[in-house]
Amino acid sequence: MKKQLLLFAFSALALTSCKDENLEAYDMEIMQGDWKEVKRELISGKDKTVLKTEVLTGCEAKNTLYLKTDYYVSYTAYTGTGTDCQLDTKTEGRYTYDAGTKVIGIKLGDEGSVDFKIEVLTSKDLKMVQQSGLMDMNGDKVPDYTYITYKR
Repeated sequence: MKKQLLLFAFSALALTSCKDENLEAYDMEIMQGDWKEVKRELISGKDKTVLKTEVLTGCEAKNTLYLKTDYYVSYTAYTGTGTDCQLDTKTEGRYTYDAGTKVIGIKLGDEGSVDFKIEVLTSKDLKMVQQSGLMDMNGDKVPDYTYITYKR
């Protein structure tokens, strides 16, 4: 009886871990590719009110986050005015992803890793909220959250 119970426990554990791996692979397949940054929002950590909304226009609307399923990530930023946009910086790095918590840790260049929780992930939309490195931007002594929205 003990052997059967032990076999059942190991089988359940194996099935659970395969399910998480499949979910991670599925999510990463959707995340793969270019994402154009369209909006940044600063949300109060105290009462969840919107402190600032920035819809990216002009050259900043070309800013791109690129993800691959082999954990490669790059971020490309543009500057300029009007139609005279020029590449400002391209930073490459690695990322981690936990499908259970929906947390992606992005490490670009020599910077430390920054964690984001994925709030929305579809084939056309990606919305993330910063989880680490938070600061109090409105002086209420509670860290505030930055939401970043990307589109394909």
